Amino acid sequence: MFDTGTTSFMLICTMLVLLMTPGLAFFYGGLSRRKNVVNTMLMVFLSMGLVGVVWIFAGWSLAYGGDGSNPFFGGFDQLGCINLVDSLLSETQAVPEDTLYPSIIDVVFQAAFAMITCAIIVGSVAGRMKFGALALFLVLWIVIVYAPLAHMVWGGEGSFIGEMIGALDFAGGDVVHISSGLTGLVLCLLLGSRREFGTLTHRPHNVPFVALGAALLWFGWFGFNGGSAFAADGIAGLSILNTVVASSAALLSWLIVERVVVGKPTLVGAATGLVVGLVVITPAAGFVEPWAAIIMGLVVSPICYFAISFVKKKIGYDDALDAFGCHAVGGIVGGVLTGIFCVPELSWTDYGGLLYTGDFSLLVSQVLGIVVTLLFVGVASLVLGLVVKRVFKRSLRVSHEEEMQGLDMAQHSESAYPAFIGLD
Repeated sequence: MFDTGTTSFMLICTMLVLLMTPGLAFFYGGLSRRKNVVNTMLMVFLSMGLVGVVWIFAGWSLAYGGDGSNPFFGGFDQLGCINLVDSLLSETQAVPEDTLYPSIIDVVFQAAFAMITCAIIVGSVAGRMKFGALALFLVLWIVIVYAPLAHMVWGGEGSFIGEMIGALDFAGGDVVHISSGLTGLVLCLLLGSRREFGTLTHRPHNVPFVALGAALLWFGWFGFNGGSAFAADGIAGLSILNTVVASSAALLSWLIVERVVVGKPTLVGAATGLVVGLVVITPAAGFVEPWAAIIMGLVVSPICYFAISFVKKKIGYDDALDAFGCHAVGGIVGGVLTGIFCVPELSWTDYGGLLYTGDFSLLVSQVLGIVVTLLFVGVASLVLGLVVKRVFKRSLRVSHEEEMQGLDMAQHSESAYPAFIGLD
């Protein structure tokens, strides 16, 4: 018999992670300009549809298929998940030893991870990328970048980053946040800046949408991090506790930074701080003590704020909704701090954090794992972006006229706020 408690727990966590992507649609939609809110939210929903199909046909197999001996990708034995029902029936008849819940749950749980990862990329390209170009890019990216990276980190024995390098990533610092944020940066550089970037201040058009989106993300993140324990046990409880306190500390830290720098705290700032706190604790959630999670939250907000408000302006890249500044930067900070604060007894490897052991081994592995992720994702995303650009007549972005009109009407003939004249 399967453990019904853990089975129920994993089903609930899966549904919570699935909630995160619609939550991100509200978060990004609120941050967008009024004329682009439908397009931005629809691109997030697009990621849900694409992953839901591509994951079954190829993503799951390339990430978690095979016998685990290949360090860079899973295998081709589970393409289309054609043996999934047979496996379920065989598990029902004879439950494998140490198996707490049906393996079919992992398929949808990991699909939910892939959905939110693809959706994060949207934040960098909002307001100017062709809808079809994004769709083609995401299909290729899921198969060529995300699935192999998931295997390299979480593919078990023989995986390149997780086993050979020995880097820890509890719930997706490398796989989800660094990969999506860096990919967003690559795409926004290929696209070029929005027409008014640097001359017109782009303000969030709907602050309550931002707060609602952040709240849904916060709620879903408990499944994201808690479910990554893969059991209804104390590690899951620790992960959820760390998720709460890290995000709380980062929220407060962001408000303090805003108060010092601009003189006034904001609701958008509070929501952003909440999100970067969730990002920073993701790779460390099941490895650190709560006091360390608080420190991680306090530290990440000033760093991400600096990346968004200073580095972005200094270099001049137009990361529209700051996917890179929040997710890639926050994921890097979290991965590095994991190498410092990881409790040795909780580590998946033979090494604990520098603070406990005085040994730099885990910290070096963390940094090396991040570097490999950056190189692989950066190069692969650039190549895919250039290929898609070639397919779409050497341009990933909409026309000048469409951009000025707004992508809601230009690409979808739909408005979030139609003028009311007469009867609907």
